[in-house]
Amino acid sequence: MQLLVTVAPGSRSAGSADGAEYALGEWDAHALEAAVGLRATRDDIEVVTATVGPPAAEPVVRAALARGADRAVRVWDDRVDGTALLDARVTARLLAAVAADVDPTLVLAGAQSGPDGFAATGVALAARLEYGWATVVTDLSLDREAGVVSVRCDRGGNRTELVDVDLPAVLTVGAGCNEPRPASLGAVRAAQRADVAVRSLADIGTEPDAVEGALTPVDTADRDRSVTLFEGTPAETAADVAAVLRAHGVEP
Repeated sequence: MQLLVTVAPGSRSAGSADGAEYALGEWDAHALEAAVGLRATRDDIEVVTATVGPPAAEPVVRAALARGADRAVRVWDDRVDGTALLDARVTARLLAAVAADVDPTLVLAGAQSGPDGFAATGVALAARLEYGWATVVTDLSLDREAGVVSVRCDRGGNRTELVDVDLPAVLTVGAGCNEPRPASLGAVRAAQRADVAVRSLADIGTEPDAVEGALTPVDTADRDRSVTLFEGTPAETAADVAAVLRAHGVEP
């Protein structure tokens, strides 16, 4: 049985020589811990981690290996490198190509990837794969014989929801799911020597135009600070918000 854990390239900050420092995100660490925990219950489970990120993100990939992933795939390409912003749908498209090769029964992703994350890659990947899905999972139990994964989802305001999701499935994992264990020194050293499969767009059978997203980064310092208050019934306000979004070029 294959478990696929998607790992974001990581948070970037001014901390390294090239101005960018990559680190395994908090939510991704919880997703990885959940996968490793499931593997501990069966001896026929392999945990594969996949990320879409540049060479500078290699420490994130190796951190995932040190924390228990069996093997890792990193997708990158000159065409990806020239893209200003990868939106969730583009990332999901690339990860889906990796999933087609791995053929996972269960995909785990962090509920959010970090400061620049959209908290949407997991569900976009589920739609792409046509898998069942659940979000912000804080507890899970896998029943392979029944073909379901039972999950508890955080719905905010101290509310939770219990859901059975048919396999194969994609779950986005919340911070309350577990307590990620630190990697041992031996595991870190082994991860530094491990092979990481680097795949280009051609390697995963994806056309170059697959990385062309609909989002353009903007300078938030120059954003419009005006506020519009929508009033009325939920249906009326939803229609008003949809009209404003369409006026700004946003389509469902």
